[in-house]
Amino acid sequence: MICDECQALYEEVGDRVRNASVFAKVRRTDERLRCLAKNCESPAEYRAEVNLPEHDVIYVGLYTPDRWLSESIEADVMHVGDKFEELLEEELVDQGWDTSLEIEHYRNDAKEFVFRSVIRVGDDKIDGEPMIDRISKALLAYEACFRELGDMSAGDEEG
Repeated sequence: MICDECQALYEEVGDRVRNASVFAKVRRTDERLRCLAKNCESPAEYRAEVNLPEHDVIYVGLYTPDRWLSESIEADVMHVGDKFEELLEEELVDQGWDTSLEIEHYRNDAKEFVFRSVIRVGDDKIDGEPMIDRISKALLAYEACFRELGDMSAGDEEG
């Protein structure tokens, strides 16, 4: 069962990112906040997830079971010559959070390809305004960063 603080975080962040209208769907579960990628033909979702039971970090990232999508994202970054962290940092600054986050990239036990960052809770309350603000900005920055990479917007090729 989800703790009250995690539920409040997921609900508040969910409301904020839903209002940005950049995700196809935003949904809270007992384990995480799930934001489905918009206009992506492959299954892909952005997540915010508190590590349990410690509650000392929140993971924010992009998850997909599609190897081709993961490889196409990697190829785009390699061709541009930037690093994932640099691209994400630009988007974080655009969101009003002047920070940089490392990005872990791996395949998890659920056979999903993961691009994620760790946001430390520190002395903040999980459901406090500073944490809600950071997690909202991180999710929106992830979406803006990855939207143009690989085949993330393959379903949006009008014009």
